[in-house]
Amino acid sequence: MISVVLPSYNEEENIDRAAEHIGKVLQAEGMDFELIFVNDGSSDNTWGKITALAAKNPRIVGVNFSRNFGKESAIMAGLAQAKGDCVAVMDCDLQHPPETLVEMLHRWQEGYEVVEGVKRSRGKESALHRFAAGTFYRLMSSATKVDMSRASDFKLMDRKAVNAILSLPEKNAFFRALSSWVGFRTTSVEFDVQDREAGSSKWSSRSLAGYAVRNITSFSSAPLQLITVCGIVVLLMALVLGVQTLVRYFSGTAVAGFTTVILLILLIGSVLMLSLGLIGYYLAQIYNELKGRPRYLISEILRGSAEAPAERKDRDQNV
Repeated sequence: MISVVLPSYNEEENIDRAAEHIGKVLQAEGMDFELIFVNDGSSDNTWGKITALAAKNPRIVGVNFSRNFGKESAIMAGLAQAKGDCVAVMDCDLQHPPETLVEMLHRWQEGYEVVEGVKRSRGKESALHRFAAGTFYRLMSSATKVDMSRASDFKLMDRKAVNAILSLPEKNAFFRALSSWVGFRTTSVEFDVQDREAGSSKWSSRSLAGYAVRNITSFSSAPLQLITVCGIVVLLMALVLGVQTLVRYFSGTAVAGFTTVILLILLIGSVLMLSLGLIGYYLAQIYNELKGRPRYLISEILRGSAEAPAERKDRDQNV
């Protein structure tokens, strides 16, 4: 059986479409499957749509968060609820084409344990968004030593890989990188990002920037190493200016260097403040990990039943 995890945030217009489209593709392959919709604290009727779907479709599993915890938490919650021999993760808005799942399944049946969906094209994006995304993935690739230039959350993993990811203790998990970090026999499948059939993107420039900073710092200590690099650069500049100052002093050509002094103070002060800010951010990450709070809180779980409105509900579960 294959489990398909679908994080859902304000996607009421796409719930039925996603269930129908993915269901048709997997049924055509003769696959037993379940669709796990994780409602990440939506403010619209997303949970109502999931509830109605679960009441008439035994293949639907609904997970309802107590509030919004973010996409990474929604993915982890879906992985924890999945019962399949392999688990796929894809977007609820169908920008990840369900037809590509078939090729992923074939790769899994060939013995691959992690099948990465990599973007052949990114679809319609603004130039600013494309530049920001490219910069983020270059930084992540450099920090993690894994090529993430075309990475996505669209993946299919064997039960062995899923269990490995779920066993990792950190609360601020970056799924897109962790699926590569765990290793196992890996291959990739290319896909073209599709246009959204309904609704609009929930990612603003501010949220994307926060997502980038949070995930880079949660997965890698490379930004801390930049502090050392900045220190070395400033030290070299100080040595050059020091030698220049001594030469002028002993040659009798020394002049007042008020502007130079001000610029140096501003430069060094800026580097120090940025360094302290970066260290402070890592300390905050450590603080959040030490508190030991769960990645998410579940208020309700529905498992679809063929017996109409009677649903099995598991309430008030903390994970």
